[in-house]
Amino acid sequence: MLLLKKNVTYGGLRKMIAKLLNVDESVRKMELNFETGVPFKPLYGVTDDRTLELYMHHARQESTKYFMLVTVGEESVRHSKVSDKAKTEDQNLSDSYIPGLDSINEVPNVANSSNVAEDHVLPELFANSYVNEMPMEMPCPARSQFVAPTPLPSFVDVLPNASEGIEQGTAAEDVCTTPVEPYQNVPPIPISVVEADVEGSGYGDQTCVEEGIYGEGGILGDIEEHRIFRSKKELMTCLSITAMTEKFQYKVFKSKPSFVVVCCVHTSCSWRVRAKKLVESEYWMVTKYEKKHTCPTDFKPVRRRQATSWVVGECVKRKLINPGRVYRPRDVMDDMKRKFGVDISYSVAWRGRECAYDNLRLGTPEQSYKLLPGYLHMLMATNPGSVVNLEVSDGNKFQYLFIAFAASIHGFSYCRPVISIDATHLKGKYRGVLFTAVCHDANQQIFPLAFGVGDSENDASWSWFLGRVKSVFGVNPALVIVSDRHRSINNAVQEVFPQAFHGICMYHLLNNLKTKFRNKTKELEQHYIRTAKTYNLQDFHVLFYTLCSAVPGVKEYLEAVGLDRWTRSHAPSRRYNIMTTNISESLNAVLVKVRELPITAFVNEIRLLCQKWFHERRTKAAGCTTMMSKDIETKLEERKDRAQAIGVICADQYTFDVVDAERNYCVDMALWTCTCRKFQLDQLPCDHVLAIVRKTPYQAYDLCSLYYTREFWHETYRGVISPIPHISSWTIPQQISEFELQPPDVRTVAGRRRKQRLPSIGEELPTPKCSRCKERGHNRATCQNPIALHPSDEAECPGSNLPTRQPTHPSDQQSMQQL
Repeated sequence: MLLLKKNVTYGGLRKMIAKLLNVDESVRKMELNFETGVPFKPLYGVTDDRTLELYMHHARQESTKYFMLVTVGEESVRHSKVSDKAKTEDQNLSDSYIPGLDSINEVPNVANSSNVAEDHVLPELFANSYVNEMPMEMPCPARSQFVAPTPLPSFVDVLPNASEGIEQGTAAEDVCTTPVEPYQNVPPIPISVVEADVEGSGYGDQTCVEEGIYGEGGILGDIEEHRIFRSKKELMTCLSITAMTEKFQYKVFKSKPSFVVVCCVHTSCSWRVRAKKLVESEYWMVTKYEKKHTCPTDFKPVRRRQATSWVVGECVKRKLINPGRVYRPRDVMDDMKRKFGVDISYSVAWRGRECAYDNLRLGTPEQSYKLLPGYLHMLMATNPGSVVNLEVSDGNKFQYLFIAFAASIHGFSYCRPVISIDATHLKGKYRGVLFTAVCHDANQQIFPLAFGVGDSENDASWSWFLGRVKSVFGVNPALVIVSDRHRSINNAVQEVFPQAFHGICMYHLLNNLKTKFRNKTKELEQHYIRTAKTYNLQDFHVLFYTLCSAVPGVKEYLEAVGLDRWTRSHAPSRRYNIMTTNISESLNAVLVKVRELPITAFVNEIRLLCQKWFHERRTKAAGCTTMMSKDIETKLEERKDRAQAIGVICADQYTFDVVDAERNYCVDMALWTCTCRKFQLDQLPCDHVLAIVRKTPYQAYDLCSLYYTREFWHETYRGVISPIPHISSWTIPQQISEFELQPPDVRTVAGRRRKQRLPSIGEELPTPKCSRCKERGHNRATCQNPIALHPSDEAECPGSNLPTRQPTHPSDQQSMQQL
């Protein structure tokens, strides 16, 4: 099915069809005609924008009745006659999809025309957001990159002793791709006209118009004669939904590979549907439909046989598009009861939800691994310059995966050289670990650099991931890496980045201190944070002495860790404001529900997230009118307000003495230094420097690092992360398509897979608060507490203030006494 925007032109449609069929318009003649939906009526020709608009007007109303026939012929044989065999083939092809036509002779000027050498029809192209967002008549470089066959990228590394697979560095001329004739043995496909604001999520988006036949209220179209379905399963699904909606049941009377007949379960009922498979296609068409029911009114089937798990999954799959939505089997049962009046068991609801998940996520976890090489090929084809590495072990089993988008590689040059790395567990069937490398942009927001997937957090996996990071982003002399105290991270950083400074997350070290000094947690929180964050060495000695006095034994522990690794004042390189791995933890929190998806769907969700972030922040940076980014402008304004209360004494044109709260600070404008050390460590004017700016010709913006400027902010997000088309339009080299990636070996543990991590010692997890009853310990979905009426509601309630009737009859008084 080909989706068109409503503003498409006739010329743009012809170019798109010619490109789709791999036909040169200058050599071959192309005619466009459409059938009106009325039997025995001639075809209408589409020759200009006006006739195309007429076709689109009818197609918007019901696209299944208005098929477009594309006729392509050789220019040199335009006046030759068509052989009898060609006529017969055209007749069979036309009878298979034009309702009501018994003979091709009823179609003038197209199939029986002597000016036509051969007929072709449009191949299927499931539309997606990538196609819908672009004008069809405008060529797009990204689209041309994946429509044409592309050479095999060298993103697959085979480990030693691996079986035959995809070898790294395969030359483009050695790749053998199977030529595909797009107009051979392909059924005619109706063209659907959609609005310009149709949204989608990329390669496997199930929210597209053509992907679901069920909306929020039921079916997007009833069963009727001459309606065409893409498969027999879609036909049977539509029949099942119709049966549940109209409160009846059907049974399969006869089923063959070429046709199917279903009827009502009651023997005397005349309701019947007959459908047949179209010639040389997978499409099915309803040929006969007896809509009226003649079964007795008192006939009530005991159970709903049509409410199977896969039908339930088709009914509820649109509610599971968002990976973060909590949709329990109990909710499935309630929705089926509310929509169709059908009672289903918990097991059917659970299996139906799993079927919906498999449909939305392009199959089972095992199928997702097989789809991954083709997806990575399309990722590199639509995003040139991106780096993708896939390593497999013996038996073509998944080992490691590394992804760095070209937009991230370009943007890192305009970010501060401080990288936060972390790993978090995946929650799918085959588990694994997600490795991330992120940094801060000019607006103090998360900037994703690279993603990796491995088996676990060990020395080999961390060394492999950091090695790929080094080869892609290079080595900066001022590079700083911030992480937690995992032993494998420390070993990998020393091996891969021996010249870089490796800092420790301040918060993770605090949790370790709480574990070791459990009876001094209050004193630790009071003094440790200030000690780690201070800029000045003199202030550090005072605060560190206070901390060691309050918590005996902590001095030896922190000195063994290394003062330079957890303090800002002793760090040999600039850490700026990145003293923790909060940016990595925040990214992990954004992906908390996505980590449950199969591997290919998981990678695609990461691409969608980065694509969304880059677009939103690029737009925000383009609209910035200040010299610095918005966050830095706000911070400078706050410091300027505090600088008004600071006194300045000038020594010469470069040296100043600043008095702040009965304490003197020396500022050297020639060396860009201040004795508070904020100026040189953050490369941003401190309060004392801004106090000097108020009384001197110096400009505050000239004293800021380029990393905070609007130009660097905009340049960071200049790159674009392009969408990936639907899987039906992928062009994959034969060598990749034949490569079957197997899932890794994992040890299956009995019981339900854990989805929430175990809290660390001394860690206090936030308790959920119900928005319904305002109590803690549960949420609104599981709340079972009664809600008391508001005093004003009780006053407005009729009869709420009426006096209680006193029992006057002896029998009433006796009953009250018994109670």
